[in-house]
Amino acid sequence: MSATTTGGRQRTFFGQPWPLASLFGVELWERFSFYGMQGILLIYLYYSAERGGLGMNEATAASIVGAYGGLVYLSTILGAWLADRVLGPERTLFYSAFVVMLGHIALALLPGFAGVGVGLVLIAFGSGGVKANATSLVGTLYEQGDQRRDAGFSLFYMGINLGGLIGPLLTGLLQKEAGFHYGFGAAAVGMALGLLQYSFGRRRLPAEAREVPRPLPRSQAPKVIALGAAVVVVVAVLAFLGLLPAAHLATIVIVLSVAAAVAYFAVILSSKHIDSTERRRVVAFIPLFLASAVFWSLYQQQFTVVTIYSDTRLNRTIFGWEMPVSFVQSINPVFIIVLAGLFAALWTKLGDRQPSTPVKFTLGLVAMGLAFLLFLPMSGGGSNSAPLLGLAGVLLVFTIAELLLSPVGLSLATKLAPAAFRTQMVALFFLSVAVGTAMSGALAGFYNPDDEVKYFGILGGITVLLGVLLGVASPMIKRLMSGVR
Repeated sequence: MSATTTGGRQRTFFGQPWPLASLFGVELWERFSFYGMQGILLIYLYYSAERGGLGMNEATAASIVGAYGGLVYLSTILGAWLADRVLGPERTLFYSAFVVMLGHIALALLPGFAGVGVGLVLIAFGSGGVKANATSLVGTLYEQGDQRRDAGFSLFYMGINLGGLIGPLLTGLLQKEAGFHYGFGAAAVGMALGLLQYSFGRRRLPAEAREVPRPLPRSQAPKVIALGAAVVVVVAVLAFLGLLPAAHLATIVIVLSVAAAVAYFAVILSSKHIDSTERRRVVAFIPLFLASAVFWSLYQQQFTVVTIYSDTRLNRTIFGWEMPVSFVQSINPVFIIVLAGLFAALWTKLGDRQPSTPVKFTLGLVAMGLAFLLFLPMSGGGSNSAPLLGLAGVLLVFTIAELLLSPVGLSLATKLAPAAFRTQMVALFFLSVAVGTAMSGALAGFYNPDDEVKYFGILGGITVLLGVLLGVASPMIKRLMSGVR
């Protein structure tokens, strides 16, 4: 029986199924560690050794951050596959969170590039498993047509941003006062707390959460293990031969993500396990996938261009105190926390009268383009000349765009998913984030503080135009969705 169909006295979490509380908590702490670490990662890479960093140039550092972020979302494929074929989503989530914790420990304890390499790989693969399965598990709490679904995802999204708010504040203070490795250590402690909290609540999830939808036949296990080992060996050899240069890592992840997305769509659309209605819904997802990739290529520049902007162009002095660079990354979560509940209440109140998902995507894409255009009035000044309130205003528009597209996209992936590919459709949505995140690292190489008008103007203008085109195509996309809003 679904969690939404039991007796009227069932305990709820802000009007949502109670198991959402457990998923809310583990995602909060995972995001605390993720954003806390990412808040100081870029400056750790390009700060000089005298300032505690590794001394890379900014473009190469941004490429690494973009590639790492893209790899997080690319690895959702592996997390989704393990959930659907081997472990089930609940166990995959638990083990993945443990791998994330090990990655943060490596960053905290291993010095120099060894810590960066080992830590980021572990965090990327672990986070991929957490993200795909936490989202999929939220979807299991609602029956098809339950009007609380979008509101529930918005509440879940608030948990993400509570972690995103606290993480950069704590790691930034520790980095400034004690050093980078203390900041990375705080991220490890946060993930450990998330694991502890989740271990007490995981049994309350529906039985469906522990099911393996399409178990891998034992006869295929040796082939899968051999393939995995071969991939590891090939990557290790390429890295040893210097064929994976740091400056081009973001581009490599873009290519891999696009190839994976094309292959995934082909596999799902050609599968014998889906019917004609499910196939139309997957086709409807394609233009929304592309829109999502464009959106994230701008939004994720919070961790590349906006970080560099905050370090070099932003006036961070408040009453004589200069706040850490990472504090800027907590501005967006503040707005999310304030606005997510309002958006959730709005969608709940409107019910069947709320805009369709393609229209929400359109509004989100246009808003994201406008946010980049809002950088233009602050362009042309010198070092530390951009006003903090001005950047906060830009990030407010970032937030509105995000709430129109991101939680709605997560919800959409579970609504459009064929029964045989439930978790893997969520992975497909995250592949669009992988493409966009890696693009944010590649695009950062074109950012020039001395010519900001061209950079922000071109990217903002193109995104607004693409949003308008998506709006024109929305009625056709809605028809393909076959009754799903």
